[in-house]
Amino acid sequence: MSGVEVITFGCRLNTYESEVMRAEAEKAGLNNAVLVNTCAVTSEAVRQARQAIRRARRENPHARIIVTGCAAQTEKQTFAEMVEVDAVLGNEEKLTATSYRALPDFGVSAEEKVRVNDIMSVKATAPQMVKHIDGHVRAFIQVQNGCDHRCTFCIIPYGRGNSRSVPMGAVVDQARKLVQSGYREIVLTGVDATSYGADLPGEPTLGLLAKTLLKQVPDIRRLRLSSIDSIEADSHLWDLIADEPRFMPHLHLSLQHGDDLILKRMKRRHSRADALAFVEQARRLRPEITFGADMIAGFPTETEEMFEGAASLAEEADISFLHVFPYSPRPGTPAARMPQLDRKLVKERAARLRACGEALLSRHLDRMVGTQQMILVENNGFAHTENFALVAAPGLSPREFRQATITGHNGRHLEMRLAEAQAA
Repeated sequence: MSGVEVITFGCRLNTYESEVMRAEAEKAGLNNAVLVNTCAVTSEAVRQARQAIRRARRENPHARIIVTGCAAQTEKQTFAEMVEVDAVLGNEEKLTATSYRALPDFGVSAEEKVRVNDIMSVKATAPQMVKHIDGHVRAFIQVQNGCDHRCTFCIIPYGRGNSRSVPMGAVVDQARKLVQSGYREIVLTGVDATSYGADLPGEPTLGLLAKTLLKQVPDIRRLRLSSIDSIEADSHLWDLIADEPRFMPHLHLSLQHGDDLILKRMKRRHSRADALAFVEQARRLRPEITFGADMIAGFPTETEEMFEGAASLAEEADISFLHVFPYSPRPGTPAARMPQLDRKLVKERAARLRACGEALLSRHLDRMVGTQQMILVENNGFAHTENFALVAAPGLSPREFRQATITGHNGRHLEMRLAEAQAA
């Protein structure tokens, strides 16, 4: 191989940072290299990264393989001891050309491979500019990094450090650059995006940032948020939901569970009632809004009744896009020291919760049949509606906006025919 190949796991923030990594590695003159940007959210994510590293070595026997990302930050020795790996960079180090210029020689010891600092010592997030997001029609912008909260199941703060925000002006500049490159849909992303601004002068909020972006970059046609903690929603965000048509009617919520005792043991800051009140208020302001949510099945001490509380919350809140994670004990987290459920039971509950999610998605798609929808065409023969439903769009050009009539669905995505009047 020649050049730099990037393999990305995990969240949209990682997707954004992979573009920064590629640019910085190329600036450093790195060639014949594979950068693996890992995720640490579950043990399965770590396993998949290790599997990808071994495959990359088989396919590129003479390339440098450099591992970074959250799993590299939290489990640096695990990756350093892999014979396939030439270097391990931390989450801060991966974003600078200097790190790629100072890589260790081939064949060094596991200890010499590691270039990982104390992520808790990082106090600011430097603005990073990218011109495009490889393989994506929607452009992601990092607005925040790290997390000040310590949910008992979560390893991510130890991979990302404490919360720090990108200054508003830098976010606006990045949005302008991406719009100039042809992107019309922007997604604001971060580890704990709704904590945005608490560390900046004047303490601007995520909602105010979104308002400012739409005002100062009028060519943004669609604006989305990647994931939010609903308990941190601010008045500007409510204004956007109610009054701004360019702010898309879809929010992905970090719910995690539906039973109050489990939420307390998770050290979450919202209750079941808080979650239901949020979706009710949002729907009152914007009836067409839809919701996605993350939920964990099989958390330590979860009884059958508690599990049913999670499933019933998804039903009651009408979560159309449910992302289910079987609980995965992460070493170093408080939940890993709690009484664990049998793994078979954890997987069985996760499967039941996914089935609930599939039924909710089908119900949502049923409601969309017969409606008119503006779709944005992706690179893979599919498109997304404003409320984030997936639509089969064979033969259409990526980045096109088209008006479509929804004719049916297969339980996973919508079918459509193009309306006679087309949008530009």
